[in-house]
Amino acid sequence: MSRRIRTRLLSGWRDPELVFRGLFADAEYAVWLDGGADAMSGISVLAAAHAASEFVTADATRGTVTRSVPAGADAGSVTREASVFDVLATGLRDASVGSDGVEVPGVLGWFGWFGYELGAILNDVPVEPAETPDAAFLFVDRAIVFDHRARSVRLVWIDDDGDSATRAALEAWSTDLAAKIERLEVADALMKSSVPADIRPGDAPTRWRHDAEQYTRLIAECQAAIVRGDAYQLCLTNRVDVDVHPDPTATYLALRASSPSHHGGFLRFGDTALLSASPEQFLLVDTEGRVSTKPMKGTRPRSSDPAADAELRRELLASDKERAENLMIVDLMRNDLGRVAELGTVEVPVLLDVEQYAHVHQLVSTVTAQLRHPLTALDAVQSAFPAGSMTGAPKRSAMTILHELEGGARGVYSGAFGYLGVDGSADLAMVIRSIVLTPSGASIGTGGGITALSVAAEEVEETRVKARALLAVLGAELPTSE
Repeated sequence: MSRRIRTRLLSGWRDPELVFRGLFADAEYAVWLDGGADAMSGISVLAAAHAASEFVTADATRGTVTRSVPAGADAGSVTREASVFDVLATGLRDASVGSDGVEVPGVLGWFGWFGYELGAILNDVPVEPAETPDAAFLFVDRAIVFDHRARSVRLVWIDDDGDSATRAALEAWSTDLAAKIERLEVADALMKSSVPADIRPGDAPTRWRHDAEQYTRLIAECQAAIVRGDAYQLCLTNRVDVDVHPDPTATYLALRASSPSHHGGFLRFGDTALLSASPEQFLLVDTEGRVSTKPMKGTRPRSSDPAADAELRRELLASDKERAENLMIVDLMRNDLGRVAELGTVEVPVLLDVEQYAHVHQLVSTVTAQLRHPLTALDAVQSAFPAGSMTGAPKRSAMTILHELEGGARGVYSGAFGYLGVDGSADLAMVIRSIVLTPSGASIGTGGGITALSVAAEEVEETRVKARALLAVLGAELPTSE
């Protein structure tokens, strides 16, 4: 069988949000890797399951993988003992090997997430079972790709050169979808209505896994472990459950409007959805095996006053505690990538830079490497997951301590989401600044890195700063007692 990536360039630009609203808002299995509302570079990708799409989930505690065709007439599932990484690798090997001459990096392949508990098991750390799948990936073999720099829109799909019936069906699909996209009208009222009418600030019931007093006590236990020499830094997390069942599409559009990000994402898989305004890239792998990671450690809130905002930025950059925290994670990520890299290729081209987002300043560094032949993006994931910025250092010791303290599974939060491309590339972001919707309601993860220099009140406030915008989108507020 000869498979090939084919593309179709559409006439003119269409905003991804307009296309999402018009064509994907009600899809039960859909993905939107979102380059941002005002992006001037990078890509956004929209796709939905079709009658032959394959969907894979993993239960890491049982060591099983479930494969299904969720959108087909013969929808069903098969569960067996297997490594999800082996299953994903097989799917990529069986996919396309050519293109029609247009370079469209990594936009077809597996789209989904790896949950934190899968990473814990990779590191031989005990886990609590999560409510959500430990991995969930939809195989996307047809998608809409928006190039923000070129201001172009393409349909991209995997074709079978040897099957005339399949090829004719895909040509018909591309013609029909192109016509639907080009008929979409840009309505100013639609595009400017950034917060859907069914989402309003209010008093939706919230439950914090650890209230401020409990979280302060856990900070003290983290610092005691650091004094004992069991860890250098610990990323202590908390969870907020909100008793609401909002529409995933409306909620993501509200989140996107309030918290702009270059690595946003909407992944809706049946009754579970991940809505992310993540600013942190976990792993980027290009088709030549060059890999980079951008650990983000160190946070300050933004201020509406320019002078105060500049002072907060300077304070973050000058903080001994925040700089030490970031450097520890840089060293950890250098070690993680070093296990799969060509000797001598691990570098740190950017150290302790400050990036600015709608609600926070973040201290960010960049670590790069060249993957050792014949290793792949999946090998890089297995070596580096979960990201050190969400565990602490040393990784295994930190995760073991946190398992004893946190009192429950993290689930999708602090995992990674994005794509694993059929061309060998990958782009995975951290699951932070995110909302997870399930049949039981909505949940938000929040946390911060604890070091010997941490001040408990400041750490509690950091978790509040990170959660505030997400809670507002859900119609909830921070409790006054926090």
